[in-house]
Amino acid sequence: MNNPVVIIGAGLSGLRAASLLAAEGTNCKVLEARDRIGGRVLSSSDPNKPDLGKFDLGPTWYWPQYESTITSLVKELNVGTFPQYSKGAMLSERSQNIPPERYVLPENSSARSIRFIGGVQSLIDAVADTIPSGIVELEKRVTEIRLDEDGAIKVVVAQADGTRKEVSARAVILALPPRIVARHIHFSPSLPKNMITDLISKPTWMGGQAKAIAVYDRPFWRKSGLSGFATSWVGPLQEIHDASPETGSGALFGFFGMPAKSRHEMGEDKLLYLVIDQLVRLFGASAQNVKAILYKDWSKDAETAAEDDLVPLSDFPSYGQPPKSGVWSKKIVFAGTEANSQYGGHLEGALLAAEQAVYEINNLEEF
Repeated sequence: MNNPVVIIGAGLSGLRAASLLAAEGTNCKVLEARDRIGGRVLSSSDPNKPDLGKFDLGPTWYWPQYESTITSLVKELNVGTFPQYSKGAMLSERSQNIPPERYVLPENSSARSIRFIGGVQSLIDAVADTIPSGIVELEKRVTEIRLDEDGAIKVVVAQADGTRKEVSARAVILALPPRIVARHIHFSPSLPKNMITDLISKPTWMGGQAKAIAVYDRPFWRKSGLSGFATSWVGPLQEIHDASPETGSGALFGFFGMPAKSRHEMGEDKLLYLVIDQLVRLFGASAQNVKAILYKDWSKDAETAAEDDLVPLSDFPSYGQPPKSGVWSKKIVFAGTEANSQYGGHLEGALLAAEQAVYEINNLEEF
């Protein structure tokens, strides 16, 4: 059968699956709704001050002590990395009226995390460079997947110009957040009820979160013996880290402690004002001298988050492959970080899910 394996989603998992399939000579095609590759990987710079560097508004780190797949791939593709800065004391803010407490963590108290020179986008670009041209198609939103009576798969695509087209497929890899699959793609015949229930029950990793990055001309906090790591019970940022490039400018990024709906009601301008105010409380007056500020609310990203993701998480999600049964069991395969049970939510999980998807594609009985 000459029809391609169609991969929906050009995030790390989808691109890695395409790279592996193309390397073994399998005909494949990647369809991506966005106008860029990377999915939840988003390394951005201030368009007016690009010299300050690129900063990760999505995932930031990996841990080579525990994550062998991404470690091997980074080495294979010769992607530049550097260790997360961690020297110095951390800060703990328990009350807005009390100065933050300062703690020196024991050496080697936490696993050393690694960052990418130029942001995680450098890994995305390196993987994309291994895929032959013409395989990845942007601004192609999949709206329907249909299985005809003769067993043929038709993927219905909405294009940027408003037209629609059908793509024939021998199998489909869904490299998307599970809730996006369940809520945004129509299947005919319908997916089994237990599969739909499973997909909806899996929160999109970071789907309800937002990230703010304050960029400075230098990492001034380091001269005060601070690592840039801080926790807060006050907010709006709950957890803060040094996001500085390996050399040059300085940056602090934080995850928000407030629910998505509260952020939406407050508005971005007010929210970022409070962010700078908090950084001044924690790191001193120099934190007022912001050169750029970057913000991404993933709960507002229609290609990432479903409405279900606005509800704050009460504990770490349970990830892994959904149950398979019925007519779709030999036709669709799941990838994406939520499809991996051990490293779900990590870049490692996205890569392992891609490898598993390719393995399943190669072992489908009908092929």
